[in-house]
Amino acid sequence: MWGCKAVHKASNANLVFDMQAHRGGRGLMPENTVAAMFDAIDRGVTTLEMDLQLTKDSQVIVSHDPTFNSYFATAPNGDTLTPSQAKKIILHQLSYDSIIKYDVGLKRNPQFPRQHKMAAAKPLLSALLDSTEKYARSKGVKIRYNIEIKSNPGADGRFYPSLENFVYLAMSVIQSKNIAQRMTIQSFDGRALKLLHQKYPDYTLSFLIDAKEKRSVGELITSLGFQPEILSPNSQIVTKTLIKDCHKRDMKIIPWTVNDLGEMKRLKQMGVDGIITDYPDLFSQL
Repeated sequence: MWGCKAVHKASNANLVFDMQAHRGGRGLMPENTVAAMFDAIDRGVTTLEMDLQLTKDSQVIVSHDPTFNSYFATAPNGDTLTPSQAKKIILHQLSYDSIIKYDVGLKRNPQFPRQHKMAAAKPLLSALLDSTEKYARSKGVKIRYNIEIKSNPGADGRFYPSLENFVYLAMSVIQSKNIAQRMTIQSFDGRALKLLHQKYPDYTLSFLIDAKEKRSVGELITSLGFQPEILSPNSQIVTKTLIKDCHKRDMKIIPWTVNDLGEMKRLKQMGVDGIITDYPDLFSQL
């Protein structure tokens, strides 16, 4: 079940600065959609960042939320969804052929007034990877991926059958595309990272941490039982000390989600190895 094809871990040595489009660049395009990924590639990003969820029929889809989001989703009949309605529509309780009937781009997310309004649906991971690989080749570039396993103990058995099942299904799709050397798998969930490290040791892993995190880099590594290649903290807690601590351990540090150009410049000058942003158009001004 867990077969792991031997590959060399992705090397970031040639990446002077890793420019990552958060959810494909949701400040400009509908999040986690194929159109967003194409737009980010056109803007010269090095990495497409995205999130995964599971459907009732065990399909791996690209979606941050385990439910529909009332900010930008509309029902199959075109009706808007209230927050309470949207939260009750759990993706894992729907087959994919039902999910694609909901639109996630015609109702512009009010949090991102510059976002392009367009018809869009939540894509299958397999279809998105096929599309982005083909599009990147047409542009003469090799795009990288940073894919998040959206798991946590409270979601087990509700938004996916089990953590093991979620990881296995996600990695089965990823492995089938033969892009391991350009792939990073990230998660806030230490359990997922441990499982990935054990079952898929040749993949680059990134530990996401939020603004409330108080543990040191050493303590975070101890909690995992191994050292991931990347630490990805909320930008609010990035300090010169944190950067130095990562680098002395040969870990890269790539903060999220930085949407202010001045803050981008400050963090880059401090020495971070990349930035995750909703506005990939800002990278041209760094």
